[in-house]
Amino acid sequence: MSEQVEQQQATPSRASEYARGSALNMLRSLLVIGAIMAALFFMVARTNSISAPKVDIPKVAAPIVSQMGWPIEVPVGLPADWRPSAVRFVPSTDNLRTWHVGYTTPAGHYVAVEQTKDATQAWITQQTNRAPITGTVDAGGRVWQKYVRDIKTQNSLVFDGPSDLTTIITGDGTFEELTTFADHLQPFRP
Repeated sequence: MSEQVEQQQATPSRASEYARGSALNMLRSLLVIGAIMAALFFMVARTNSISAPKVDIPKVAAPIVSQMGWPIEVPVGLPADWRPSAVRFVPSTDNLRTWHVGYTTPAGHYVAVEQTKDATQAWITQQTNRAPITGTVDAGGRVWQKYVRDIKTQNSLVFDGPSDLTTIITGDGTFEELTTFADHLQPFRP
C-alpha cells in the first residue's frame, strides 16, 4: 500500500495550457487586467471645479440664526477668486454644535471659520490642531490670538469676545489670507 501512495505522489499532475507561462498567455492576462482597470476608471465619479456642487451658505445659515438665535458670521465681499467649498453645522469636540464655512483662496489654500457657543478649552485645542499661542493679530476690528502649528501646517486666529460665541479662523492659509478673511466677517443676515 505504501508503494501505491509513493507512486501517486511521484506522478505530477498535468499543468494546464494557461499555467505554462507563455508570452501569449501573459499578454491575454494583461489585456483582461487592462480592461478591468479601464472599466473602473470610467465608473468612479470624479469632481472638478466645473462639476463640483454649489455650496449654499444661506440655506444652511438661515435656520441656525432663526431657530437658535446664534449671531454666526460669514465672509461678505471677499474677492471673486475666493471660492466657498464647505458649509456645515454639526456636533464637534465636547458635543458642541459647530458652525463651519470653508473657502479656497486664490493660492489654493483652505481657510475656514469655526464658531460655537460656550466653547471649551478642548474645543479650541481641537480646532487649532493643538497649536501653541504665538501672539496676537489685529484684523476686522478685533484682536485675535494667533496660533501656529508648524509640524502640520495650520494657522489659526481665535477670538473669544464679549458674546458667548467663540470664533476661530483656521486652515493652511497664510496669516495674510486669514486676516483678509477676518476683515470680511460679518453676522449672517437672512
